[in-house]
Amino acid sequence: MGRQHVNHNDIAQFAQDKVNLPKDKADEYRAQARRLREKLDGYLAEHPDFTLKKMLVAGSLAKGTALRSLNDIDVACYISGADAPHDVRSLLNYLAERLRKAFPNFSSDQVKPQTYSVTVSFRGSGLDVDVVPILYKGNSDWYGDLVSQEDGSFLETNIPLHLEFIRKRKQAQQDHFAQVVRLVKFWARIAKSEREDFRFKSFMIELILSHLCDQGLDFSDYPEALQHFFTYVARSNMWERIVFDDCYAPSTVGTFSGPVQIIDPVNAKNNVSRLYSEAQADAIVDAALEAGDAVDSALAATTKEKTVYYWQKVFGSSFQA
Repeated sequence: MGRQHVNHNDIAQFAQDKVNLPKDKADEYRAQARRLREKLDGYLAEHPDFTLKKMLVAGSLAKGTALRSLNDIDVACYISGADAPHDVRSLLNYLAERLRKAFPNFSSDQVKPQTYSVTVSFRGSGLDVDVVPILYKGNSDWYGDLVSQEDGSFLETNIPLHLEFIRKRKQAQQDHFAQVVRLVKFWARIAKSEREDFRFKSFMIELILSHLCDQGLDFSDYPEALQHFFTYVARSNMWERIVFDDCYAPSTVGTFSGPVQIIDPVNAKNNVSRLYSEAQADAIVDAALEAGDAVDSALAATTKEKTVYYWQKVFGSSFQA
C-alpha cells in the first residue's frame, strides 16, 4: 500500500537529489586527481629512478559509489626502493618530501603528512587529495603493502583488482548495484550521526552487497534491495563469513578470531572487519533491524504522511517525496 506513496522511482529521485555525488562534481574531482597523476607521470618520465612509481585514484570516487558529502579524494601512491622506510611516520615524511620534489610549484603547507596519509591541498578548488602510500613489490599486478587507514598497520592490497572487483558487480547490475551501495552508505552515515557506538565502514557495506549480488539478489527495486540488505544483516547477526573467489580459492582462507569475518577479495589473509568487536557488530544489527522494520512499515503504510515518516527513519529528515 505504501508503494503508491513512495516507490522505487521516488527512492531513485531522492538518491539523485540528496545522496549521489553530482556528475559534474565527480568529473571535476576526477579531473583534479588526473592532473595530479599526470604531473607525477611527467616527472617520472624525466626521473626514471624516482621512488614514486605510480598514482591511482582509489576509494569511492574511483568505484563510482561516492556520496554527495565527499570532500576529499583517495589516491594510492606506489613507492619502491630499498631506502623506503617501513615505519609509518618515517614513510609518510619520505612520501611528502618526494611529492614536494615532484610538484615544485606547490608550497610546503600544501603537502602535509597526516596520521596515515599525506594530504595534498589544491588552493583553487579547496579540494584535498589524501595520498596513501603503498610499498610496491615490483610485480606487474600492482600488489603492495598499504598503510591501513584504521590502525596504521601494513596490509597487502591491490588497487586495480579492487576496482575490477567492484566493476564486475556494477556490470552485472548496471546502475543499480552502485546506487544501492550509495543508499546503504547514506543510511549508515545517518545511523552514525544518531548513535555514538555505531561504526560501519564503506568497504564492509560494499562487500556485503557484493555477496548478495553474487547470490542473485535483484537490485533493480530499491525498496526491496534495501530490505534484503537489512534482513541479511539481521539474520546473519554479522557472524556469517563472507569470502569471494575472484582472486584466490576460498579454501585458502585461514582461521580468524574476530566475530565479524568479511574477507578482502584480493587478500585471503586480510579480514577487513578484524577491528570490529561483538558489541559493534550488535550495534550494526540493531540499526539494521530498526531500518528493516521502518521499510516494512513504509511499504504497509496507508497514507503518504506515514510512508514518508517511516522512510525518514531510514534516511533522515532530508527524505521527502
